Amino acid sequence: MEEQIRCSWANPNNPLYIHYHDSEWGVPVHDDRKLLEMLILESFQAGLSWECILNKREAFRQAFDDFDLDKICGYEEEKLAALGRDSGIVRNRLKIKAAVNNAQIFRAIQQEWGSFDRYLWHWTNGITIYETGKVSSDLSDAVSKDLKRRGMKFVGTVITYSYLQAVGVINSHEKNCFCRRRNL
Repeated sequence: MEEQIRCSWANPNNPLYIHYHDSEWGVPVHDDRKLLEMLILESFQAGLSWECILNKREAFRQAFDDFDLDKICGYEEEKLAALGRDSGIVRNRLKIKAAVNNAQIFRAIQQEWGSFDRYLWHWTNGITIYETGKVSSDLSDAVSKDLKRRGMKFVGTVITYSYLQAVGVINSHEKNCFCRRRNL
């Protein structure tokens, strides 16, 4: 059987990473719960590797109530303190507080646009952008600027670009990767 050619960054020794690369990264997401999950996870990635966050993903799901927006928006100090003690996740107090803040702004965007999906995909008129070799772009600059204007934290242009890649607004699979060919 011929081995699939993947993007060079996909660690072949980590089954979670290979599964993520093959079945999630660059695939358009339109479910608001999944969009929230990826936004929170990407914000925790700041200064770390995505592989590190991905390896902790199940612990994040448990700690953040399976990314239930209403629950996260209602977190109080006791829950924030518990998250700060949870060794399964990244225990950065600023990122934990930002996750709650960003969830509240996510909800406000849903109320304004009808869904976060509509807001996010309006930036490209619902079309996936195909580009490789970048860590930011005019698109990520604009989305980042708007999210920051609304009060979100840990959404700089590089994190926003990674988020847009993760949820398929931008497809950055390398030209020889089987996933790029699959999605064209």
